[in-house]
Amino acid sequence: MDPVANAKPPVRLRRDNLSNLPATVKVPTYQVTDLSPGIVHIGLGNFHRAHQAWYIHQLLQHGQAHDWAIIGAGVRSYDAEMRERLLAQDCLTTLIELDPHGISAEVIGPMIDYLPIEAGNAALIRQMVDPSIRIVSLTVTEGGYYLDANSGILDTDQEDIRHDAENPNQPRTAFGAIVAALKQRRAGGIKPFTTLSCDNLQGNGAILRNCVVGLARMSDPDLADWIDENSAFPNSMVDCIVPATTDHVVSQCLALGLDDRAPVSHENFRQWVIEDDFCAGRPPLEQVGVTLTHDVHSYEAMKLRILNGGHQLLANFGEILNIPTISGCMHDPDIAAFFQKVQAEEILPHVRAVPGTTSTEYLGLVAKRFANTAIHDTTRRVAFDGSARHPGFLLPSLRDALASGSSTNGLALAAAFWCRMCAGVREDGSEIAPNDPQWESLQKTALASKADPVLWVEQRQYYGDFGRSTQFSEAFAYWLNLIWASGSRAALAEYVVLPSC
Repeated sequence: MDPVANAKPPVRLRRDNLSNLPATVKVPTYQVTDLSPGIVHIGLGNFHRAHQAWYIHQLLQHGQAHDWAIIGAGVRSYDAEMRERLLAQDCLTTLIELDPHGISAEVIGPMIDYLPIEAGNAALIRQMVDPSIRIVSLTVTEGGYYLDANSGILDTDQEDIRHDAENPNQPRTAFGAIVAALKQRRAGGIKPFTTLSCDNLQGNGAILRNCVVGLARMSDPDLADWIDENSAFPNSMVDCIVPATTDHVVSQCLALGLDDRAPVSHENFRQWVIEDDFCAGRPPLEQVGVTLTHDVHSYEAMKLRILNGGHQLLANFGEILNIPTISGCMHDPDIAAFFQKVQAEEILPHVRAVPGTTSTEYLGLVAKRFANTAIHDTTRRVAFDGSARHPGFLLPSLRDALASGSSTNGLALAAAFWCRMCAGVREDGSEIAPNDPQWESLQKTALASKADPVLWVEQRQYYGDFGRSTQFSEAFAYWLNLIWASGSRAALAEYVVLPSC
């Protein structure tokens, strides 16, 4: 349905107001008094509420998993504002589904509390020690795992990690809080919980295990061994395009008859693939469309390389040319041709099929999703944290292409667009505001690379040894020089007519 002006004023979202919401809005059929917690989720942003929380909601709607309700948590001071908003509306969330043919709204309520944000994370640790908590899940972003870019393991020199190792009872990080809770569970004879990453990292469960066990080992090797032997860290793949909430989304919600101070919009597609490895039980997620498997790697490789890598192909160029949305990029013929060529020649050849779909079919689905004009997913949001996203999403394809001797021209051009974007000025002269935790360093190197392009790919924290590849570094230098001399569209035009290799 399309949003229309309501004769009645919008209804403030609270549990005691659910019966007063417009009949067109789906609402929970379960009562909060029937629910008890089984999950603590750390990093309660838009994606979690549109994705993992929705799956739990679906189980509750079917009369199942009443002991798997969610307790929200955060470890950063900025989480306090979202906590205040959600508690004011009884932890309910309005999900606005953005279909090209219209929008619809659904209120979900699987979250029953949001823990206080406090120094030392005492409330979070106390909740995770509770035996009823059998899963602790996280969405802390790709850059939130304190990884060394070259080794891919925990960077023990990071200030927050050193703090948590030296002060294990007053941790700053989510991983430190998990270690502290598991230590208390072991001391109390309580089984460990499953720790489940829901971030876009290939092998995210293995990475999370490394972070938790590695941090524990810095202060208590025996505890580290106990966690490693008894806890579970299943790999998972998550997929749903969830834009940032803007005033437009709030207005859409009001037009649908709901006064929600923290609504979430999302596309009409979701996927969740989880390694079936839980040490303390799990909800019957397979009954609501989740794929439980022992081969998550193929699913996540397909998604991270084609979808997340594809996002990086589009977003940096979009920022340079001041194209505000991903769908706007996909409807630009030059950018769409670049996207399709890089995918077909340099990404898809290194992606295995998964049950039910080939890489070519998956690319067609992704292209359709990206072109959805109802999704106002900004290039700025997608371009954020390129220092984590380029290494995570594009470099695996680059590695395989170099190993097989196939073309890397398009991936080199994508790297050149990232460098050009980090210079901080669009081609129309407007400023690109800082958009990366490492922005100051990136901008300095990007500007220096205008005269000496190799400086960019010599950033080993992002490119490892790839900068030493003559094939890649020479292609990168050629494209960056062309971009600065003739503009980004000139580089695109030259690339798309190159013969296939």
